Amino acid sequence: MLPADITGGYIFDRQRGSFELVKGPLFANIILGDEINRAPPKTQAAMLEAMEERQVTLEGETHALPRPFFVMATQNPIEYEGTFPLPEAQLDRFMIKLSMGYPNAEEELEVIMRRWRRACEEIPLSSIMNAEELREMKTAVETVRIDTDVARYMVSLVQESRKAPHVAMGASPRASLALLKLSRAHALMKGRKYVIPDDVKFLAKEVLGHRLVLKPDMWASGIPVSDVVESILRAVEVPKVP
Repeated sequence: MLPADITGGYIFDRQRGSFELVKGPLFANIILGDEINRAPPKTQAAMLEAMEERQVTLEGETHALPRPFFVMATQNPIEYEGTFPLPEAQLDRFMIKLSMGYPNAEEELEVIMRRWRRACEEIPLSSIMNAEELREMKTAVETVRIDTDVARYMVSLVQESRKAPHVAMGASPRASLALLKLSRAHALMKGRKYVIPDDVKFLAKEVLGHRLVLKPDMWASGIPVSDVVESILRAVEVPKVP
């Protein structure tokens, strides 16, 4: 896979005698990069501008991406042969990292029962919202209030990650911004118009985990990053807000 396979490029049209822009899959509202670490580094780097600035530059010309726009990606945590680990700069552009894990017995039973009842391999899909409704939801999140002490708590967690004894490289300011955005969305989902410290603590592992680089001795000992984030949470005092 080459960078042009996802960004697109200019193709010469013989009939018109001119170059025409053929847009790649990045020109969509929702991008899913399946097993993104199987893409070569140049292709991964081609996504950096799109993820951060919501635009693509081709042949010196900038093209805005449609709004809303966001990127999701998967990685296989077991098979590493023929893969290319994402650099820290690109990992930092992902707001959150989740680990799916295996389903439990009841969930796995539900998977096979749904397949049996469906009587076909294809899953029927239906739209639950359009782009305009999603933009309205994003606007609603911007109305959620945040106390200064709660905002300071977010910053303290990120600052603590940079001086934690087991961490070689802590989280960047993007982590603070991610905590702000996600905690407001979580509060709104809980029916509140204000953020509380529990919103921040609920999201801390998923926001900080993929942004921390552990020291070699910690990595070699197999201590999970989640334990390091837990120690950071214990080290920072939780504010009391009205």
